[in-house]
Amino acid sequence: MNLFEEAIKGKYRFNYKGVITIEDLYDLSLKDLDNIYKDLNKQFKKTDEEGLLFKKTSEDVELDNKIKLVKYIFEEKIEEQKKMKKKFEDKEQARILDEIIYKKEQQNLENMSIEELKAMRKELGGEN
Repeated sequence: MNLFEEAIKGKYRFNYKGVITIEDLYDLSLKDLDNIYKDLNKQFKKTDEEGLLFKKTSEDVELDNKIKLVKYIFEEKIEEQKKMKKKFEDKEQARILDEIIYKKEQQNLENMSIEELKAMRKELGGEN
């Protein structure tokens, strides 16, 4: 079963300024997600007993799944931020290239002879 399906069927809730759902995790900042992750890990370390007779309870499984979910959402948000940053950088690069193209076109016009410029102007409907 998918981790998210398990969380939905198990009606997982997270303690953060009250009780929140999985959907609410997507609205939190990276710092808030990190704090929830740390809290869950503290709980996990308290319950994680190593031994031959130790058997995981359903609460242990839920806690482990919650840790995985928070980590997954955190990493997803990091990737989203990287994509947004790349998109912004690409847009800025395109703007710079457009500026350079415009300047080069202006230089090409300035390097044309008077006759060529007059001919171009005449084609545009000018009289000069």
